[in-house]
Amino acid sequence: MKFGIFDYVDQRDEPLAKTFDDRLALLKQAEQHGFYGYHVTEHHATGLSGTPSPTVWLAAAARETTRIRLGALLFLLPLYQPLRLIEELCVLDHLSHGRLDIGVGRGISPHEFSALGVPFDQSEEMFTEGLEVLLNGLRNDVLTHHGKHYQFDDVPLPWRPYQTPHPPLWYGLRSAEGHERPARYGMNGVALGPADRVAQTLANYRKAWLRHADDPQRALSPVTEPIVGAMRAVFIGESDAAAERLARPAFKQWFDALASLWLRRGDYPPIAISADYDEARRAGTLVVGSADTVRRELVGQAEQVGFDYLVLQIAFGSLGHDNEMRSLNAFAREVMPALQEVSARQS
Repeated sequence: MKFGIFDYVDQRDEPLAKTFDDRLALLKQAEQHGFYGYHVTEHHATGLSGTPSPTVWLAAAARETTRIRLGALLFLLPLYQPLRLIEELCVLDHLSHGRLDIGVGRGISPHEFSALGVPFDQSEEMFTEGLEVLLNGLRNDVLTHHGKHYQFDDVPLPWRPYQTPHPPLWYGLRSAEGHERPARYGMNGVALGPADRVAQTLANYRKAWLRHADDPQRALSPVTEPIVGAMRAVFIGESDAAAERLARPAFKQWFDALASLWLRRGDYPPIAISADYDEARRAGTLVVGSADTVRRELVGQAEQVGFDYLVLQIAFGSLGHDNEMRSLNAFAREVMPALQEVSARQS
């Protein structure tokens, strides 16, 4: 079993520079503990994300680390000029010496699209075409594409990715969107939501992966066996009560940031995580308590859900850097070994 970090870099009552410094320290500590990957989000016009340009943030992360893989979940393809993104991803892959992962998605927030002047009602076709351009550019020395949204004619691509044929692609596995496209294109996947829903999502994705074994797009992917993961917000304290005292207001602050732009526009985010702390705990999307409690709950989820990659949202809301570092260290020391035992039994 592999372990990763999922990071919104959400706004706090402190200078953004301090948040950045603290997150890089957390990232380096995760690397020391043997974490496999670090995934940052992309959001715009909202305090939910201090990294609206993931490539800028990941460039800094690439030079602060040496082993952990780095990427975004997700790069929102309709919001990019594809050639510019291809060039930046090639630079990132070299800055990290081949540790880049490329998560791709179309986005779910019409309000963020509106802020950037991009028509949300065209986001699906822009994503489909943008993915074609992205893969074309990563795989070839010259980019030629004539489509509805993007036009490129004999554009030289002098830099190739560090990884051959290109960095692995990742996808957010949302059950409402199906699993056919990421399975056809040979992408790793991560899901979020209640434990029973994630279990079904991951099972469906594994079936889709088998169905598309002979797809010509799959043959071009560097992923031969997908990493199939689940994302969970996790906080470990000295006791269940002590952990909840910190996590309850922190979770509210984070969710308020997540919903703020939607509410400002008279809308509500369509996500699989409840705004209610107690409901999120019952659903398993939020795991909080002593090390014993967190270990028991996550072992149960690993056995029920069947993920082979656990991605932790270890920093959120008002928890504070020191508490997050203690929680990360406790997870590595007291929870990881038990989860690795589950993985060994299942293999």
